[in-house]
Order: sequence, then structure tokens, then C-alpha cells
Amino acid sequence: MRDDPLFLVIATVMLVVVAILLFGIGSFAKGGAFNKKYANRAMRWRIIAQFVAVVLIVIFVLVRGGGN
Repeated sequence: MRDDPLFLVIATVMLVVVAILLFGIGSFAKGGAFNKKYANRAMRWRIIAQFVAVVLIVIFVLVRGGGN
């Protein structure tokens, strides 16, 4: 499975989601003007990245025959 290109794309997107989440937590912890400027933007990017990850996971399961 580790050699599967789709799996590697999914793993990369999931790492991007974690990175965006950590950025959001860091900006929340920092507070102030930085948080006001980037909090909503980070949340939107995280939601988009999560959506892409979920869609790719569903495609992976369907294409690779996870139901069989």
C-alpha cells in the first residue's frame, strides 16, 4: 500500500491538514492582531483540506475495491 501513488497523495494531504491545524492553534495561542488576521483564513483552508482528504479517501476505497 505504501507504494500506491494515491495512498501517498492522501498521506500528504492529511499531513497538510495537520500542518494547517497546528498553524491555527498557534495563531490562536498567540492572539492579538495576528489571530484576528489569520484565524478565519486558517479555518477555511483547514476545512477545504479536510474535504479534499475525505474525498480522496473515499475514491481510494472505491477504486481499490475496499468493499469487496
